[in-house]
Amino acid sequence: MWKILETFILTFIPIFVAVDSLGNIPVFISLVEGLNKKQVKKVILESVTTATLLAIVFVFIGKLILRFIGITVADFQIAGGLLILVISINLLLPGKNKFSALLESQRDIGIFPLGTPLITGPAVLTTTLMMVDSFGIISTFFSLLLNMLIAWVTMDKAYLIIRILGTAGVRAFSKITYIFLASIGIMMIRQGIIGQFLR
Repeated sequence: MWKILETFILTFIPIFVAVDSLGNIPVFISLVEGLNKKQVKKVILESVTTATLLAIVFVFIGKLILRFIGITVADFQIAGGLLILVISINLLLPGKNKFSALLESQRDIGIFPLGTPLITGPAVLTTTLMMVDSFGIISTFFSLLLNMLIAWVTMDKAYLIIRILGTAGVRAFSKITYIFLASIGIMMIRQGIIGQFLR
């Protein structure tokens, strides 16, 4: 029982960090500004559905896609780790705003940019694939579902969370998660190098 729980926690945390539900709140609020409650609920539904379906498809057939185009898991670990590291460093730099260039778009925002790449982006896809390789599909699948539920609740209660934590609090939490994200990127690069060159 403890082994199952431990595996679940080990898959949940990296995906939680990659999804960054709290860090997405300021962007979400900016995107839905001017919409009524019914429209906001629709946007949340579309975004979480899109993000979940995309991630689930990648969990189950991601390895097949890589195998089809001749990329090994170790190759993907190194490339994905570098990508995650670059993304996290970029987000940690002063003045950087996640997908700030997309904030002007109001059309189909539930699918793009909220569903992807905001909730399920390169970091989530790469992380889930690595979790499947390390801990298996089942624990990764349920960890992913729980994180998508958290993303749903976080967006649904976004204004309440902002009132409790404040914008500065949310941003501070995001900065911490970006540091963890950078650490996960380095871990993936290390595992990829070991798998590709040292075995």
